[in-house]
Amino acid sequence: MTSKKAVWLLGVLASAAVSAADGLQEPWKNFTEDLQHVGERMQARLPERLRDDPQVQLEAGTLILQAMAREVLEVLGADESHPVFLPSLGAVMNIFQPNADTVYLNANVDDHGTYRLRGQSGSVRIIKMAQFRALTDEVAFEEGPSSFQALSYNDFNDLSIDDQGRFDVLLSRKRPQGYSGDWWELQPGTGFLMIRQMSSDWANERDWRVAIERMDIGVQRDRPGAEELEARLSRLSRRIGDVALSLVTHVEDMRKAGYLNRLRIMHTPGSLEGQFYYEGAYEINASEALVVEARVPEDCVYWSAILTNDIYQTIDWMNNQSSLNDAQAHVDTDGVVRFVLSLDDPGVHNWLDPAGHASGAFQGRWTGCSSTLIPGVTKVALADLDDFLPADTVRVTPAERETAIRERRMHFQMRPLW
Repeated sequence: MTSKKAVWLLGVLASAAVSAADGLQEPWKNFTEDLQHVGERMQARLPERLRDDPQVQLEAGTLILQAMAREVLEVLGADESHPVFLPSLGAVMNIFQPNADTVYLNANVDDHGTYRLRGQSGSVRIIKMAQFRALTDEVAFEEGPSSFQALSYNDFNDLSIDDQGRFDVLLSRKRPQGYSGDWWELQPGTGFLMIRQMSSDWANERDWRVAIERMDIGVQRDRPGAEELEARLSRLSRRIGDVALSLVTHVEDMRKAGYLNRLRIMHTPGSLEGQFYYEGAYEINASEALVVEARVPEDCVYWSAILTNDIYQTIDWMNNQSSLNDAQAHVDTDGVVRFVLSLDDPGVHNWLDPAGHASGAFQGRWTGCSSTLIPGVTKVALADLDDFLPADTVRVTPAERETAIRERRMHFQMRPLW
């Protein structure tokens, strides 16, 4: 090769290298630049009461990271042609105020596709799959995901289970001709599926195991095209911000509406079918406690209570007793469940631990219950708490509490969270 040709070839290769680098740099630069604005948007979105609090600012930054984890996971793993159920919400991706007892899994689908769901049954009382419209840039997350309403629900407990505990169900627009097995109708406009598994007895109830595959195309997956990969990256930063910002004013909105240390009916987008929600903002100091009490319905599939912080993230329920459900809480002999919310442990079995958050939200659920009550809330001096509670209130020692939390932590981790 002549020196002139060698120089020419090196020039071509260098040009190609620069073009390739620019090809990566441009979308990546756009992503990182857009991401820088998410912090600015969050700062402006925070309620004025919290905006200058450095602790809340950093917690809001953590919320952005959690939204990033969720959205990056979807970009990397969601595929309507080759779907898989991915973790959606939980203790690590603590956005949209997850229920402590629920495992949330999402899978993207094409509403014209045919899908097969197979797996092993479990013993949790509630396992339902919601069909939702695809989340697009047009969804105004900053005003709350108001369009996040299920198109339909499917209950796994309605499926046929063989003698080995296996199930097999098709999901499609129309039942295949001549097919006699279990079938669910895929609603027009569905963009993703969400499975919720709710467990009260974390130690003994078993979650279902669910796999999904698309049947109307080939099983092998081709290499994703450059256009598709760039499109995923280009929408990521916007989605991270929208998801992170969606509910940060929710607690403040309740306070302004007069629901401070009071409860109201909660109308939540994306709520579980057959579930009644109530909630309110709380605020206490170190010398106070809130007692939240309600008569437990005669018939009820599930009930629970949880705490959130001021930006509507569920307070760490793996390492703190910030939630209690029907299997964990004690109901007094008069049929009333009484939760005690205080900053320090009062030695009461039904203590809800805010983990240092002097303000936030209290939320409860009645699911499949014969009645749906709004509990009463009473603020009492912590020193007078024993006089307010029934004489038969179940007490715990510090050593018993530590043992209970360690058991709670272990049993929560034993669930299939990932």
